[in-house]
Amino acid sequence: MSTLGLIGSGHIGGTLARLGVAAGLDVVLSNSRGPETLTDLVAELGPRARAATAKEAAEAGDWVVVTVPLKHYDQVPVKPLAGKVVIDTNNYYPQRDGAIPELDEERTTTSELLQRHLPQSYVVKAFNNIMYTHLASLARPSGAPDRSVLPIAGDHADAKATAARLIDQLGYDTFDTGVLADSWRFQRDTPAYVIPYAKNPLGLGSSGDDPGAPFDVAGLKVALDAAKRPGS
Repeated sequence: MSTLGLIGSGHIGGTLARLGVAAGLDVVLSNSRGPETLTDLVAELGPRARAATAKEAAEAGDWVVVTVPLKHYDQVPVKPLAGKVVIDTNNYYPQRDGAIPELDEERTTTSELLQRHLPQSYVVKAFNNIMYTHLASLARPSGAPDRSVLPIAGDHADAKATAARLIDQLGYDTFDTGVLADSWRFQRDTPAYVIPYAKNPLGLGSSGDDPGAPFDVAGLKVALDAAKRPGS
């Protein structure tokens, strides 16, 4: 596998594109506004990157990352993603996405919504619990003593293994948290969300100049175990 397809090229998508090119991958970027709006980013990334439509990025990718506002998840192309591993970075922000009763009532998770939309794909949850600035600054080579870990979740073991290989190339270890229904444990506002990767957690990890700090699997396990659903 050598091509990373990106459906969405905002903060997370652009950061993954940079990490992918640095890792020697070809990258195909797309967004909702059209390939012509990605000219500057593609020029920055160099010859391994090109802009395309969402459908073309889906077709080209050996792995495909969906990193669009959750309210647009049902616009992700279905047919070209059949049989592929699709990595979902989405978080639910009602003020941006509008109310989604299934999520408000904790009857499903964001990635289960995407999996339902893509019934012939293999959705893996990843990259949603870390700020894009920390995603960029904390990437390390395999085996580095200060390498950080990212949680993943999915309903298919082979798909999670495939996603983990990509994430390893991009600079991170992974920890398998279980099926998509368990991915709420690292969604927004849980202990594993954003703050653990901050050098200054008292600043809630959201300062743009926070350089980030390595986060290991032991810390991640503690954070995951501490996660509580509202009303539980």
